[in-house]
Amino acid sequence: MKVDILAIGIHPDDVELSCSGTLMKHIALGKTAGILDLSEGELGTRGNVELRRKEAAEGARIIGASFRDNLKMADAFFRNDEEHQLMLIQKIRAYRPEIILCNAPQDRHPDHGRAAALVTESSFYSGLRKIQTLNTDGTHQEPWRPRAVYHYIQDRQLQPNIVVDISKYMDRKMESIRAYSSQFYDPSSPEPATPISSAQFLQFLKGKDAVQGRAIQADFAEGFIVDRTPGVQNLFDLL
Repeated sequence: MKVDILAIGIHPDDVELSCSGTLMKHIALGKTAGILDLSEGELGTRGNVELRRKEAAEGARIIGASFRDNLKMADAFFRNDEEHQLMLIQKIRAYRPEIILCNAPQDRHPDHGRAAALVTESSFYSGLRKIQTLNTDGTHQEPWRPRAVYHYIQDRQLQPNIVVDISKYMDRKMESIRAYSSQFYDPSSPEPATPISSAQFLQFLKGKDAVQGRAIQADFAEGFIVDRTPGVQNLFDLL
């Protein structure tokens, strides 16, 4: 299935936390979007893999994604090497996205920056004809290189190169985040507290998007870092 946008995260919930509003907005504009999780987040302090799968499915439903896929790489122990790049190249060639959204290039969680480099390099290598990969039916895949790779901003307040107004979708974004009921604020949960399980963390998320929105006089926005200089047809495409 070809999609216009492929949102990639190393952990289930990365996409909901960081770029779900942008996905919802573009789906409403008639674009297609899919989600690819690289791992099942099996090392997360709260919940378990089975529960996370259900939460991820609900998050994707709320977003309106065309599909949600998972490469089942080892949480924390995946590497940016040939084996993992070929796994990702196969998916990029299968879904043929025009745009890829992926993890922040640096962040509090070391998985995020490593995943960002893995996606960036794999997106380039996916366009090389001499790298051979196969479809699920055993036929050879055609090379495919997305037009752009944008890194969403996560825990650290990195400076964005572009921001997307998500004001109309902020409430739905928070709904998609709350689909991960084992991960985020639940005063009745018997599980250990984590840096993201407090009520203050959910407030932080809205505050972060409010700060991004201020730059373009919007209530809320999501920021992205680009790997190469973006171009526009005319200056009036910019806010």
